[in-house]
Amino acid sequence: MKNISNTVKKSALLLCLIGTFFLISIDSFAQRRGNAGSRGGATHTRPAATRPATTRPGAGGSGVQRPNNTANRATRPANSNNKATRPATQNTREQNIANRNNGNNINRNNNNRTGNRNTNISGNTVNVNVDRSRDINVYNRNTVVRRNTVVYARPPYRYGGYRYYGYHPYYYHPYRPYYWGPVWHPWGFFVTTLAVTAIVVSVESTQYHYDQGNWYAPSNGGYQVVPAPVGGTVNNIPSGAQTVNTGTVNNYYYGGTFYEKDGSNYKVVPPTAGTLVDNLPEGGTEVTIGDVKYIKFGETYYQPVHVDGKDKYEVVLVEEDK
Repeated sequence: MKNISNTVKKSALLLCLIGTFFLISIDSFAQRRGNAGSRGGATHTRPAATRPATTRPGAGGSGVQRPNNTANRATRPANSNNKATRPATQNTREQNIANRNNGNNINRNNNNRTGNRNTNISGNTVNVNVDRSRDINVYNRNTVVRRNTVVYARPPYRYGGYRYYGYHPYYYHPYRPYYWGPVWHPWGFFVTTLAVTAIVVSVESTQYHYDQGNWYAPSNGGYQVVPAPVGGTVNNIPSGAQTVNTGTVNNYYYGGTFYEKDGSNYKVVPPTAGTLVDNLPEGGTEVTIGDVKYIKFGETYYQPVHVDGKDKYEVVLVEEDK
């Protein structure tokens, strides 16, 4: 009995100790829970361990924002201010042309179409000022062609209702204007004053001025080179005039003008069909008629030919093909 009693006492004591430990543990646990949950009141909720929101730049004014376009952004320079723009193609071309012209001493004025033509003659550079703004239809006042008495051996070239006669076979070579020297000037050349050697020539009640192969007419406070008027008679012509055979008489050709001996004088005459000349002056235009290229100088057509091993031009007779 004594052993049983001792066992019961020991068991009771052990239970008492276990109970005490259990109560202490529960109390400690309750205090810990109470202290941690006191911030949220009676009901304990675990605070959300929230991560700082990494906002998209520019959202709500927070986060790493992209610089404002109008404030701190390193903007692309404007074309009108700081941008190193590529030069326009047309401007670049004009600058290159201007630079090239300056290098060649060629001055052009695009506003009034006045230019200086530089031509090298025997190593000498000569300026010739041609003012196209003063043109007064001088190109339409040239003469028609005189028909030759010689019968053409070859058939004419027909195109567009016209017949084009030539003694020599057609032989194309490019039109290259010829320059007769510093005292000669092409049609359209303008001067404010004339040399003291100029003379007055009256043709059909119209006064012209002649000087060293040039024919001038009054124009806008000055004088302009015009086609030589048929019938105009002078005492002499330049020594560089070419003698040409028209088939009947000899003519004298200088600067695009034909002269015929008239006693001791020289009279301006129309070009004669079939006449060959070595050169044509500035003022002509290469025109294509069908398969043939002619040079139209004033109202006269010239056919490129090759005679005696040289490139020449032949005066063409043009008739309506009826």
